[in-house]
Amino acid sequence: MAITLEDKEHFRSLQNQLRNYWQQGDILEEDDQDILVIPSFSIDQEVGKKVVGFLHYEERLLFSLIRLRNPHTRLIYVTAQPLSPIIIDYYLQLLPGIPFSHARERLLLLTTYDSSQKALTQKILERPRLIKKIKNFLRPNKSYMVCFNSTVLEQELSVKLDIPLLASSPELLYWGSKGGSREIFADCNILHPDGSPLVYNIDDLIRETTLLLTRKPYLKKVVIKLNEGFSGEGNAVLDVSGISGLFSVDLSLEKQLNLVSQIIHEAKVQGVGDTWVTFCDRIPELGVIVEEFIEGEIKFSPSMQGYITPSGKVEIISTHDQILGGEDGQIYLGCSFPALEDYRLQLQELGLKIGLALAKKGAMERYSADFLAIKENNKWLLYAIEINLRKGGTTHPFMTLKFLTNGNYNCEDGLFYSPEEKIKYYIASDNLQKPQYHGLLPYDLMDIIAKHHLHFDSSTKTGTVFHLMGALSEFGKVGLTSIGNSSAEAEDIYNNVEAILDEETKQD
Repeated sequence: MAITLEDKEHFRSLQNQLRNYWQQGDILEEDDQDILVIPSFSIDQEVGKKVVGFLHYEERLLFSLIRLRNPHTRLIYVTAQPLSPIIIDYYLQLLPGIPFSHARERLLLLTTYDSSQKALTQKILERPRLIKKIKNFLRPNKSYMVCFNSTVLEQELSVKLDIPLLASSPELLYWGSKGGSREIFADCNILHPDGSPLVYNIDDLIRETTLLLTRKPYLKKVVIKLNEGFSGEGNAVLDVSGISGLFSVDLSLEKQLNLVSQIIHEAKVQGVGDTWVTFCDRIPELGVIVEEFIEGEIKFSPSMQGYITPSGKVEIISTHDQILGGEDGQIYLGCSFPALEDYRLQLQELGLKIGLALAKKGAMERYSADFLAIKENNKWLLYAIEINLRKGGTTHPFMTLKFLTNGNYNCEDGLFYSPEEKIKYYIASDNLQKPQYHGLLPYDLMDIIAKHHLHFDSSTKTGTVFHLMGALSEFGKVGLTSIGNSSAEAEDIYNNVEAILDEETKQD
Protein backbone atom coordinates (compact mmCIF):
# COMPACT_ATOMS: atom_id res chain seq x y z
CA MET A 1 0.00 0.00 0.00
CA ALA A 2 1.41 3.36 -1.05
CA ILE A 3 1.96 5.93 1.71
CA THR A 4 2.52 9.51 0.56
CA LEU A 5 5.39 11.62 1.82
CA GLU A 6 2.83 13.94 3.38
CA ASP A 7 1.27 11.05 5.31
CA LYS A 8 4.68 9.89 6.50
CA GLU A 9 5.48 13.38 7.75
CA HIS A 10 2.10 13.60 9.50
CA PHE A 11 2.75 10.23 11.15
CA ARG A 12 6.16 11.42 12.39
CA SER A 13 4.59 14.54 13.87
CA LEU A 14 2.00 12.40 15.69
CA GLN A 15 4.70 10.18 17.12
CA ASN A 16 6.66 13.26 18.18
CA GLN A 17 3.55 14.37 20.08
CA LEU A 18 3.70 11.05 21.90
CA ARG A 19 7.35 11.65 22.76
CA ASN A 20 6.45 15.09 24.11
CA TYR A 21 3.65 13.62 26.23
CA TRP A 22 6.10 11.10 27.64
CA GLN A 23 8.50 13.78 28.83
CA GLN A 24 5.74 14.83 31.24
CA GLY A 25 5.18 11.31 32.67
CA ASP A 26 4.16 7.74 31.85
CA ILE A 27 1.10 8.02 29.60
CA LEU A 28 0.22 4.39 30.35
CA GLU A 29 -0.46 5.28 33.97
CA GLU A 30 -2.29 8.54 33.28
CA ASP A 31 -6.02 8.86 33.75
CA ASP A 32 -8.40 10.71 31.41
CA GLN A 33 -7.08 9.13 28.20
CA ASP A 34 -8.88 7.53 25.25
CA ILE A 35 -7.20 4.31 24.12
CA LEU A 36 -7.94 2.72 20.76
CA VAL A 37 -6.99 -0.96 20.79
CA ILE A 38 -6.51 -2.53 17.35
CA PRO A 39 -5.52 -6.17 18.04
CA SER A 40 -4.65 -6.64 14.37
CA PHE A 41 -2.17 -9.33 13.34
CA SER A 42 -0.85 -7.58 10.27
CA ILE A 43 1.41 -10.40 9.17
CA ASP A 44 1.79 -12.47 6.03
CA GLN A 45 -1.66 -13.95 5.32
CA GLU A 46 -0.25 -17.33 4.27
CA VAL A 47 1.45 -17.61 7.67
CA GLY A 48 -1.73 -16.57 9.47
CA LYS A 49 -3.78 -19.28 7.74
CA LYS A 50 -1.63 -21.96 9.36
CA VAL A 51 -2.23 -20.79 12.96
CA VAL A 52 -5.24 -22.65 14.35
CA GLY A 53 -7.97 -20.21 15.39
CA PHE A 54 -5.91 -17.28 14.15
CA LEU A 55 -8.87 -14.87 14.04
CA HIS A 56 -9.46 -15.37 17.77
CA TYR A 57 -5.91 -14.27 18.62
CA GLU A 58 -7.43 -10.78 18.67
CA GLU A 59 -8.59 -11.73 22.18
CA ARG A 60 -5.00 -11.73 23.43
CA LEU A 61 -5.04 -7.95 23.86
CA LEU A 62 -8.12 -8.04 26.09
CA PHE A 63 -5.76 -7.52 29.02
CA SER A 64 -5.88 -3.89 27.81
CA LEU A 65 -9.34 -3.63 29.37
CA ILE A 66 -7.58 -3.43 32.71
CA ARG A 67 -6.68 0.17 31.74
CA LEU A 68 -10.30 0.90 32.65
CA ARG A 69 -9.33 0.65 36.31
CA ASN A 70 -8.43 4.34 35.87
CA PRO A 71 -11.87 5.91 36.46
CA HIS A 72 -11.67 8.49 33.65
CA THR A 73 -10.00 6.32 30.99
CA ARG A 74 -12.11 5.34 27.98
CA LEU A 75 -11.29 2.49 25.61
CA ILE A 76 -12.36 1.36 22.14
CA TYR A 77 -11.72 -2.28 21.25
CA VAL A 78 -12.21 -3.25 17.60
CA THR A 79 -12.47 -6.86 16.41
CA ALA A 80 -13.18 -8.61 13.12
CA GLN A 81 -16.18 -10.46 14.56
CA PRO A 82 -18.26 -9.65 17.65
CA LEU A 83 -16.92 -10.94 20.95
CA SER A 84 -19.24 -12.96 23.15
CA PRO A 85 -20.61 -10.63 25.89
CA ILE A 86 -19.65 -13.15 28.54
CA ILE A 87 -15.99 -12.89 27.50
CA ILE A 88 -16.08 -9.12 28.03
CA ASP A 89 -17.88 -9.57 31.36
CA TYR A 90 -15.21 -12.06 32.42
CA TYR A 91 -12.40 -9.55 31.94
CA LEU A 92 -14.23 -6.57 33.42
CA GLN A 93 -14.99 -8.51 36.58
CA LEU A 94 -11.25 -8.94 37.09
CA LEU A 95 -10.83 -5.18 37.52
CA PRO A 96 -9.72 -4.32 41.05
CA GLY A 97 -11.63 -1.60 42.90
CA ILE A 98 -13.90 -0.50 40.03
CA PRO A 99 -17.61 -1.40 39.79
CA PHE A 100 -18.32 -3.50 36.72
CA SER A 101 -20.94 -1.08 35.38
CA HIS A 102 -18.63 1.93 35.79
CA ALA A 103 -15.98 0.29 33.60
CA ARG A 104 -18.50 -1.01 31.05
CA GLU A 105 -19.86 2.50 30.39
CA ARG A 106 -16.37 3.63 29.35
CA LEU A 107 -15.82 0.76 26.91
CA LEU A 108 -16.90 0.91 23.27
CA LEU A 109 -16.83 -2.41 21.39
CA LEU A 110 -16.83 -2.22 17.59
CA THR A 111 -16.61 -4.90 14.93
CA THR A 112 -16.14 -5.14 11.17
CA TYR A 113 -18.29 -8.30 10.82
CA ASP A 114 -15.62 -9.62 8.47
CA SER A 115 -14.07 -13.06 9.07
CA SER A 116 -11.78 -13.02 6.03
CA GLN A 117 -8.02 -13.55 6.32
CA LYS A 118 -7.32 -9.85 5.76
CA ALA A 119 -5.61 -7.99 8.58
CA LEU A 120 -8.10 -6.33 10.92
CA THR A 121 -6.62 -2.89 10.24
CA GLN A 122 -7.17 -3.41 6.51
CA LYS A 123 -10.80 -4.26 7.22
CA ILE A 124 -11.18 -1.03 9.22
CA LEU A 125 -9.57 1.05 6.47
CA GLU A 126 -12.08 -0.37 3.99
CA ARG A 127 -14.96 0.96 6.14
CA PRO A 128 -14.91 4.78 6.19
CA ARG A 129 -18.08 5.01 8.28
CA LEU A 130 -16.46 2.87 10.96
CA ILE A 131 -13.40 5.14 10.91
CA LYS A 132 -15.67 8.16 11.32
CA LYS A 133 -17.41 6.54 14.29
CA ILE A 134 -14.06 5.83 15.96
CA LYS A 135 -12.83 9.36 15.29
CA ASN A 136 -15.97 10.90 16.78
CA PHE A 137 -15.42 8.98 20.01
CA LEU A 138 -11.78 9.99 20.47
CA ARG A 139 -10.86 13.26 22.16
CA PRO A 140 -8.14 15.37 20.48
CA ASN A 141 -4.80 15.42 22.34
CA LYS A 142 -6.10 12.82 24.80
CA SER A 143 -6.04 9.74 22.57
CA TYR A 144 -3.57 7.19 21.30
CA MET A 145 -3.67 3.86 19.50
CA VAL A 146 -2.11 0.51 20.40
CA CYS A 147 -1.82 -2.58 18.22
CA PHE A 148 -0.23 -6.01 18.03
CA ASN A 149 2.34 -4.98 15.45
CA SER A 150 2.95 -1.85 13.44
CA THR A 151 2.81 -1.87 9.63
CA VAL A 152 1.89 0.65 6.94
CA LEU A 153 -1.75 -0.30 7.61
CA GLU A 154 -1.59 0.90 11.22
CA GLN A 155 0.38 3.94 10.05
CA GLU A 156 -2.39 4.84 7.60
CA LEU A 157 -5.10 4.39 10.24
CA SER A 158 -3.15 6.56 12.69
CA VAL A 159 -3.00 9.35 10.10
CA LYS A 160 -6.69 9.05 9.16
CA LEU A 161 -7.72 9.24 12.83
CA ASP A 162 -5.12 11.94 13.58
CA ILE A 163 -3.95 10.18 16.75
CA PRO A 164 -0.47 8.85 17.60
CA LEU A 165 0.37 5.16 17.40
CA LEU A 166 2.20 3.82 20.45
CA ALA A 167 4.45 1.48 18.47
CA SER A 168 7.56 1.56 16.33
CA SER A 169 7.32 3.16 12.93
CA PRO A 170 6.81 0.59 10.13
CA GLU A 171 10.01 1.98 8.61
CA LEU A 172 11.80 -0.03 11.34
CA LEU A 173 10.10 -3.37 10.62
CA TYR A 174 13.28 -4.82 9.13
CA TRP A 175 14.95 -4.81 12.56
CA GLY A 176 12.30 -7.24 13.80
CA SER A 177 12.85 -9.65 10.92
CA LYS A 178 15.21 -12.64 10.76
CA GLY A 179 17.77 -10.79 8.64
CA GLY A 180 17.56 -7.57 10.65
CA SER A 181 17.92 -9.49 13.91
CA ARG A 182 21.18 -11.03 12.76
CA GLU A 183 22.56 -7.58 11.90
CA ILE A 184 21.66 -6.22 15.36
CA PHE A 185 23.25 -9.22 17.09
CA ALA A 186 26.44 -8.76 15.07
CA ASP A 187 26.56 -5.01 15.79
CA CYS A 188 26.09 -5.68 19.53
CA ASN A 189 28.71 -8.46 19.55
CA ILE A 190 26.10 -10.91 20.86
CA LEU A 191 26.64 -14.63 20.30
CA HIS A 192 24.28 -15.97 17.61
CA PRO A 193 24.22 -18.96 15.26
CA ASP A 194 26.46 -18.88 12.23
CA GLY A 195 24.35 -18.21 9.18
CA SER A 196 23.68 -16.21 6.06
CA PRO A 197 22.50 -12.78 5.02
CA LEU A 198 19.04 -12.43 3.52
CA VAL A 199 18.60 -13.93 0.03
CA TYR A 200 15.61 -14.07 -2.31
CA ASN A 201 15.94 -17.15 -4.50
CA ILE A 202 16.62 -20.87 -4.15
CA ASP A 203 19.99 -20.73 -5.96
CA ASP A 204 21.36 -18.20 -3.50
CA LEU A 205 19.92 -20.24 -0.61
CA ILE A 206 21.78 -23.32 -1.88
CA ARG A 207 24.97 -21.26 -2.17
CA GLU A 208 24.64 -19.85 1.36
CA THR A 209 23.90 -23.31 2.78
CA THR A 210 26.99 -24.62 1.00
CA LEU A 211 29.17 -21.83 2.42
CA LEU A 212 27.79 -22.52 5.92
CA LEU A 213 28.68 -26.22 5.64
CA THR A 214 32.12 -25.30 4.33
CA ARG A 215 32.69 -23.24 7.47
CA LYS A 216 31.17 -25.88 9.77
CA PRO A 217 31.35 -29.35 8.16
CA TYR A 218 30.38 -31.03 11.45
CA LEU A 219 26.80 -29.73 11.36
CA LYS A 220 23.99 -32.30 11.42
CA LYS A 221 21.13 -29.88 10.72
CA VAL A 222 20.52 -26.37 9.46
CA VAL A 223 17.46 -24.17 9.91
CA ILE A 224 16.02 -22.32 6.92
CA LYS A 225 13.84 -19.35 7.90
CA LEU A 226 11.57 -17.08 5.92
CA ASN A 227 12.34 -13.50 6.87
CA GLU A 228 8.87 -13.08 8.39
CA GLY A 229 7.18 -15.69 10.54
CA PHE A 230 4.89 -16.17 13.52
CA SER A 231 5.20 -18.64 16.42
CA GLY A 232 7.73 -20.73 14.49
CA GLU A 233 5.65 -20.85 11.29
CA GLY A 234 7.97 -20.11 8.37
CA ASN A 235 10.86 -22.33 9.52
CA ALA A 236 12.21 -25.49 7.88
CA VAL A 237 14.83 -27.89 9.23
CA LEU A 238 17.22 -29.67 6.85
CA ASP A 239 19.14 -32.79 7.89
CA VAL A 240 22.63 -32.43 6.38
CA SER A 241 24.30 -35.26 8.29
CA GLY A 242 24.55 -37.35 5.13
CA ILE A 243 26.63 -34.80 3.23
CA SER A 244 28.28 -32.44 5.70
CA GLY A 245 31.24 -34.74 6.37
CA LEU A 246 32.17 -34.54 2.72
CA PHE A 247 32.78 -30.79 3.06
CA SER A 248 35.92 -31.40 5.10
CA VAL A 249 37.65 -32.99 2.10
CA ASP A 250 38.96 -31.19 -0.94
CA LEU A 251 35.76 -30.91 -2.98
CA SER A 252 35.24 -28.26 -5.63
CA LEU A 253 32.62 -25.60 -4.96
CA GLU A 254 30.62 -26.95 -7.90
CA LYS A 255 30.43 -30.43 -6.32
CA GLN A 256 29.56 -28.95 -2.92
CA LEU A 257 26.71 -26.94 -4.46
CA ASN A 258 25.49 -30.07 -6.21
CA LEU A 259 25.40 -32.02 -2.92
CA VAL A 260 23.23 -29.37 -1.28
CA SER A 261 20.94 -28.97 -4.30
CA GLN A 262 20.24 -32.73 -4.25
CA ILE A 263 18.84 -32.67 -0.69
CA ILE A 264 17.50 -29.12 -0.17
CA HIS A 265 13.95 -30.23 -1.04
CA GLU A 266 14.03 -32.69 1.88
CA ALA A 267 13.84 -29.83 4.41
CA LYS A 268 11.02 -30.44 6.90
CA VAL A 269 8.75 -27.40 6.91
CA GLN A 270 7.40 -26.70 10.40
CA GLY A 271 4.13 -24.99 9.43
CA VAL A 272 0.95 -27.04 9.57
CA GLY A 273 -0.08 -28.16 6.08
CA ASP A 274 2.93 -26.51 4.45
CA THR A 275 5.29 -28.17 1.96
CA TRP A 276 8.71 -27.37 0.62
CA VAL A 277 7.11 -26.19 -2.64
CA THR A 278 4.78 -23.72 -0.90
CA PHE A 279 7.65 -22.65 1.36
CA CYS A 280 9.83 -21.85 -1.67
CA ASP A 281 7.00 -19.91 -3.29
CA ARG A 282 7.32 -17.36 -0.45
CA ILE A 283 11.10 -16.84 -0.80
CA PRO A 284 11.07 -14.22 -3.62
CA GLU A 285 8.56 -12.09 -1.69
CA LEU A 286 9.77 -12.45 1.92
CA GLY A 287 13.42 -13.44 1.64
CA VAL A 288 15.10 -16.30 3.49
CA ILE A 289 18.14 -17.03 5.67
CA VAL A 290 19.89 -20.25 6.68
CA GLU A 291 21.49 -20.85 10.10
CA GLU A 292 23.22 -23.65 11.91
CA PHE A 293 20.94 -25.78 14.09
CA ILE A 294 22.29 -25.41 17.61
CA GLU A 295 22.69 -28.82 19.21
CA GLY A 296 22.90 -29.54 22.92
CA GLU A 297 22.01 -32.30 25.38
CA ILE A 298 20.74 -29.69 27.85
CA LYS A 299 18.94 -27.04 25.85
CA PHE A 300 16.28 -24.46 26.72
CA SER A 301 14.60 -21.70 24.75
CA PRO A 302 14.43 -18.58 26.93
CA SER A 303 13.30 -15.13 25.88
CA MET A 304 13.36 -11.63 27.29
CA GLN A 305 10.90 -8.80 26.92
CA GLY A 306 11.73 -5.11 27.03
CA TYR A 307 10.04 -1.77 26.69
CA ILE A 308 11.32 1.35 24.93
CA THR A 309 9.52 4.51 25.99
CA PRO A 310 8.80 7.18 23.36
CA SER A 311 11.53 9.24 25.03
CA GLY A 312 14.05 6.43 24.33
CA LYS A 313 14.47 4.90 27.78
CA VAL A 314 14.94 1.11 27.72
CA GLU A 315 13.51 -1.10 30.47
CA ILE A 316 13.68 -4.88 30.90
CA ILE A 317 10.25 -6.11 31.96
CA SER A 318 10.42 -9.93 31.97
CA THR A 319 12.26 -13.12 31.11
CA HIS A 320 10.65 -16.43 30.18
CA ASP A 321 11.45 -19.99 29.25
CA GLN A 322 9.51 -20.79 26.12
CA ILE A 323 7.59 -24.04 25.69
CA LEU A 324 8.18 -25.23 22.13
CA GLY A 325 6.65 -28.08 20.16
CA GLY A 326 6.75 -29.63 16.73
CA GLU A 327 9.09 -32.38 15.58
CA ASP A 328 12.15 -30.13 15.74
CA GLY A 329 11.05 -27.82 18.55
CA GLN A 330 10.36 -24.80 16.34
CA ILE A 331 6.69 -24.05 17.17
CA TYR A 332 5.81 -21.74 20.08
CA LEU A 333 3.26 -23.30 22.46
CA GLY A 334 3.60 -21.29 25.66
CA CYS A 335 5.98 -20.05 28.34
CA SER A 336 6.89 -20.14 32.01
CA PHE A 337 7.87 -17.13 34.12
CA PRO A 338 10.51 -16.31 35.17
CA ALA A 339 13.36 -17.87 33.18
CA LEU A 340 15.77 -20.14 35.02
CA GLU A 341 17.82 -18.44 37.70
CA ASP A 342 21.00 -19.78 36.05
CA TYR A 343 20.75 -17.38 33.12
CA ARG A 344 17.93 -14.88 33.59
CA LEU A 345 20.23 -12.01 34.62
CA GLN A 346 22.41 -12.73 31.58
CA LEU A 347 19.23 -12.59 29.47
CA GLN A 348 18.49 -9.16 30.91
CA GLU A 349 21.99 -7.93 30.11
CA LEU A 350 21.84 -9.11 26.50
CA GLY A 351 18.28 -7.85 26.11
CA LEU A 352 19.31 -4.40 27.31
CA LYS A 353 22.04 -4.23 24.63
CA ILE A 354 19.47 -5.13 21.99
CA GLY A 355 16.99 -2.58 23.34
CA LEU A 356 19.56 0.22 23.32
CA ALA A 357 20.46 -0.60 19.71
CA LEU A 358 16.77 -0.54 18.74
CA ALA A 359 16.18 2.72 20.63
CA LYS A 360 18.99 4.37 18.66
CA LYS A 361 17.14 3.45 15.49
CA GLY A 362 13.97 5.10 16.83
CA ALA A 363 12.05 2.02 17.99
CA MET A 364 9.48 2.32 20.76
CA GLU A 365 7.09 0.20 22.84
CA ARG A 366 7.52 -3.53 23.37
CA TYR A 367 10.22 -5.72 21.89
CA SER A 368 11.42 -9.22 22.72
CA ALA A 369 14.34 -11.43 21.85
CA ASP A 370 14.44 -15.22 21.66
CA PHE A 371 17.51 -17.23 22.65
CA LEU A 372 18.79 -20.77 22.88
CA ALA A 373 20.47 -21.69 26.17
CA ILE A 374 22.99 -24.55 25.94
CA LYS A 375 24.78 -25.96 28.98
CA GLU A 376 28.39 -26.89 28.29
CA ASN A 377 30.95 -27.70 30.98
CA ASN A 378 28.63 -26.34 33.71
CA LYS A 379 28.36 -23.02 31.87
CA TRP A 380 25.35 -21.65 29.99
CA LEU A 381 25.87 -20.29 26.48
CA LEU A 382 23.10 -18.00 25.23
CA TYR A 383 22.66 -17.82 21.46
CA ALA A 384 20.47 -14.94 20.25
CA ILE A 385 17.97 -16.22 17.70
CA GLU A 386 15.42 -13.56 16.81
CA ILE A 387 14.06 -10.11 17.69
CA ASN A 388 10.32 -9.41 17.72
CA LEU A 389 9.59 -5.72 17.32
CA ARG A 390 5.98 -6.13 18.46
CA LYS A 391 3.84 -7.68 21.15
CA GLY A 392 4.18 -11.44 21.32
CA GLY A 393 3.18 -14.63 23.07
CA THR A 394 4.80 -13.55 26.34
CA THR A 395 3.20 -10.08 26.39
CA HIS A 396 -0.36 -10.83 27.48
CA PRO A 397 0.44 -13.28 30.33
CA PHE A 398 2.96 -10.90 31.87
CA MET A 399 0.69 -7.87 31.57
CA THR A 400 -2.16 -9.90 33.02
CA LEU A 401 0.05 -10.74 36.01
CA LYS A 402 1.12 -7.13 36.44
CA PHE A 403 -2.33 -5.60 36.27
CA LEU A 404 -4.10 -8.21 38.41
CA THR A 405 -1.53 -8.25 41.20
CA ASN A 406 -0.44 -4.61 40.96
CA GLY A 407 3.07 -5.88 41.56
CA ASN A 408 6.46 -5.06 40.05
CA TYR A 409 9.31 -6.73 38.24
CA ASN A 410 12.67 -6.47 40.01
CA CYS A 411 15.64 -6.36 37.61
CA GLU A 412 18.13 -7.06 40.43
CA ASP A 413 17.01 -10.68 40.72
CA GLY A 414 14.68 -11.03 37.74
CA LEU A 415 11.67 -11.85 39.93
CA PHE A 416 8.18 -10.37 40.20
CA TYR A 417 6.85 -9.29 43.58
CA SER A 418 3.27 -8.61 44.64
CA PRO A 419 2.60 -5.60 46.93
CA GLU A 420 2.73 -8.12 49.80
CA GLU A 421 6.31 -8.99 48.71
CA LYS A 422 5.31 -12.46 47.52
CA ILE A 423 7.21 -13.77 44.50
CA LYS A 424 4.88 -14.65 41.62
CA TYR A 425 5.28 -17.35 38.97
CA TYR A 426 3.15 -18.50 36.07
CA ILE A 427 2.75 -20.91 33.19
CA ALA A 428 0.92 -19.67 30.12
CA SER A 429 -0.18 -21.23 26.86
CA ASP A 430 -2.05 -20.25 23.71
CA ASN A 431 -2.35 -23.87 22.67
CA LEU A 432 -4.32 -26.00 25.10
CA GLN A 433 -6.12 -27.83 22.31
CA LYS A 434 -7.86 -31.21 22.32
CA PRO A 435 -10.53 -32.78 20.08
CA GLN A 436 -12.94 -33.28 22.99
CA TYR A 437 -12.95 -29.54 23.70
CA HIS A 438 -14.71 -28.93 20.36
CA GLY A 439 -18.21 -27.56 20.84
CA LEU A 440 -17.53 -25.91 24.21
CA LEU A 441 -19.12 -22.47 24.22
CA PRO A 442 -17.71 -19.59 26.29
CA TYR A 443 -20.78 -20.01 28.57
CA ASP A 444 -19.88 -23.68 29.05
CA LEU A 445 -16.35 -22.72 30.06
CA MET A 446 -17.76 -20.22 32.57
CA ASP A 447 -19.92 -22.99 34.06
CA ILE A 448 -16.84 -25.18 34.47
CA ILE A 449 -14.83 -22.30 35.97
CA ALA A 450 -17.57 -21.59 38.52
CA LYS A 451 -18.22 -25.25 39.37
CA HIS A 452 -14.57 -26.05 40.06
CA HIS A 453 -13.45 -22.64 41.38
CA LEU A 454 -10.90 -22.17 38.60
CA HIS A 455 -11.17 -18.38 38.62
CA PHE A 456 -8.36 -16.03 39.63
CA ASP A 457 -8.49 -15.39 43.39
CA SER A 458 -7.87 -11.70 44.07
CA SER A 459 -7.22 -12.35 47.78
CA THR A 460 -4.33 -14.80 47.23
CA LYS A 461 -3.50 -13.41 43.77
CA THR A 462 -3.28 -16.96 42.43
CA GLY A 463 -5.35 -18.93 39.93
CA THR A 464 -6.02 -18.99 36.23
CA VAL A 465 -7.01 -16.34 33.70
CA PHE A 466 -8.34 -17.62 30.36
CA HIS A 467 -8.08 -16.16 26.87
CA LEU A 468 -8.83 -17.32 23.29
CA MET A 469 -12.20 -18.47 24.65
CA GLY A 470 -13.81 -17.74 21.30
CA ALA A 471 -11.67 -20.47 19.70
CA LEU A 472 -13.06 -23.26 21.90
CA SER A 473 -16.23 -24.15 20.03
CA GLU A 474 -14.78 -24.33 16.52
CA PHE A 475 -11.22 -25.42 17.20
CA GLY A 476 -11.23 -26.99 20.68
CA LYS A 477 -8.51 -24.53 21.65
CA VAL A 478 -8.13 -22.16 24.59
CA GLY A 479 -5.36 -20.08 26.16
CA LEU A 480 -4.64 -19.67 29.84
CA THR A 481 -2.24 -18.12 32.34
CA SER A 482 -1.90 -19.98 35.66
CA ILE A 483 -0.38 -17.86 38.44
CA GLY A 484 1.12 -19.28 41.64
CA ASN A 485 3.42 -18.37 44.52
CA SER A 486 5.99 -20.88 43.28
CA SER A 487 6.79 -22.47 39.96
CA ALA A 488 5.49 -25.79 41.31
CA GLU A 489 2.21 -24.20 42.40
CA ALA A 490 1.74 -22.52 39.01
CA GLU A 491 2.33 -25.86 37.29
CA ASP A 492 -0.11 -27.63 39.62
CA ILE A 493 -2.78 -24.99 38.94
CA TYR A 494 -2.27 -25.35 35.18
CA ASN A 495 -2.35 -29.16 35.30
CA ASN A 496 -5.47 -29.09 37.47
CA VAL A 497 -7.28 -26.89 34.95
CA GLU A 498 -6.34 -29.24 32.12
CA ALA A 499 -7.43 -32.32 34.11
CA ILE A 500 -10.79 -30.74 34.93
CA LEU A 501 -11.42 -29.70 31.31
CA ASP A 502 -10.54 -33.25 30.24
CA GLU A 503 -12.93 -34.76 32.78
CA GLU A 504 -15.76 -32.34 31.94
CA THR A 505 -15.45 -33.10 28.21
CA LYS A 506 -14.88 -36.84 28.55
CA GLN A 507 -17.02 -38.78 26.10
CA ASP A 508 -19.41 -41.27 27.69
